[in-house]
Amino acid sequence: MSDLASRQTGNPVVAGGQHGISFGEALRVWVRIASLSFGGPAGQIAVMHRILVDEKRWIGENRFLHALNYCMLLPGPEAQQLAIYIGWLLHRTKGGLAAGILFVLPGFLAILGLSYVYVLFGTVGLVEGLFFGLKAAVLAVVLQAVERISKRALKNNAMMLIAVAAFLAIFAFHVPFPLIIVTAAIVGYVGGRAGSPLFQVGGGHGASRPGLADRDSALGEEAPAHARPNLSWSLKVSWILLFLWLAPVAAIYVFMGPDSVFSQIGIFFSKMAMVTFGGAYAVLSYVAQQAVEHYGWLRPGEMLDGLGMAETTPGPLIMVVQFVGFVGAFRDPGPLSPMMAATLASILTTWVTFVPCFLWIFLGAPFIERLRNNPALTGAMSAITAAVVGVIMNLAVWFATHVIFSEVIEWYGFGVTLDIPVPASINIASLVLTVAAILAIFRFNAGMIQTLAACSLAGIAWHFVGDMA
Repeated sequence: MSDLASRQTGNPVVAGGQHGISFGEALRVWVRIASLSFGGPAGQIAVMHRILVDEKRWIGENRFLHALNYCMLLPGPEAQQLAIYIGWLLHRTKGGLAAGILFVLPGFLAILGLSYVYVLFGTVGLVEGLFFGLKAAVLAVVLQAVERISKRALKNNAMMLIAVAAFLAIFAFHVPFPLIIVTAAIVGYVGGRAGSPLFQVGGGHGASRPGLADRDSALGEEAPAHARPNLSWSLKVSWILLFLWLAPVAAIYVFMGPDSVFSQIGIFFSKMAMVTFGGAYAVLSYVAQQAVEHYGWLRPGEMLDGLGMAETTPGPLIMVVQFVGFVGAFRDPGPLSPMMAATLASILTTWVTFVPCFLWIFLGAPFIERLRNNPALTGAMSAITAAVVGVIMNLAVWFATHVIFSEVIEWYGFGVTLDIPVPASINIASLVLTVAAILAIFRFNAGMIQTLAACSLAGIAWHFVGDMA
């Protein structure tokens, strides 16, 4: 095909391989996407869409949205899994590995550096003020996430009821997050299989819209040869990834014992990797409660500091768990130096959180097309997304309680356990900064990065004034 014909039809000129996209060119694009992946899954997916669909024309609109919808059915960060999926479509195993690793690597390095600063200089006025301001902004960002997902997920009374039930289950009765998700999935699956329109509200971070047709993209309409079901390849790659995921956890458990902080981190976050449906905000409520109240790795305000790091660095928001593991091992290093233990725990946490993402894609991607437009699975996805709204709302309430108030008491009664803030412990500065951040985002439509930066500067200024006084 000539260059002129290519421009007229929209098809890229094939320079080599099935689709004409070299692996080296793909690597450069994945590095670019990773460097721009701020703002949570919605922002990250928007970046991928703009570059891969609109600019590079590597993948069509329908195929992009189809891949995204099914990635949302999987546990783990859907944005990274979407990158793995598209990388695999382009260049099979090495393409998926490159896309997934590069998507995580910049954020891992950035949060590791910030974690060093946090534990070494966290009590210095400048750093303390920085994170003081970030906490207020993060609360506003979480509320914005509730609003965005609610608009997409709560399309009818059934979805609203699921969201309310999920909120009450985790907020008042402390029902485990995995059980909430499994229950919602079963309800949605049954409703979808029965053909109820209440459970066919769709998924994905944006509505389908006209765009690049699949036939005009580099990949075309047909699946590449390597993307067709191959049970032998899927099982081989899956067994390798399963070994890489669980072998280090098993070795740590055997040689360091069940009470080691490394064993606890490896097992806890491996379990999280299997139930993190609905994105980072949904699972962080459960992680925060476990890390603070059960394991004692963090204090309540420190979880917000970690989320602030994840919000202001590229990569998945679930990278905040890296900070959780870092601080937990720093405070309980065992025979190692605190900084060495923290660094190793940071690597371990990241490893057991993200290696399973490759497993889910490589094992299931070749068979995903066979499940397209399955009403039962669509119903399950819809119900899970609705439950996620309630879980994220619980996260917002939990954050607000521990940001604005310095003292919280537990109230028990009628099978309910509630965290009640002590009115006298209210932090006026935190309240003012939180309200300002909420107004900036919801009233004046300020961007997330601008709001985080402004609140950080305000926090530094507040501490500076306090020190001067």
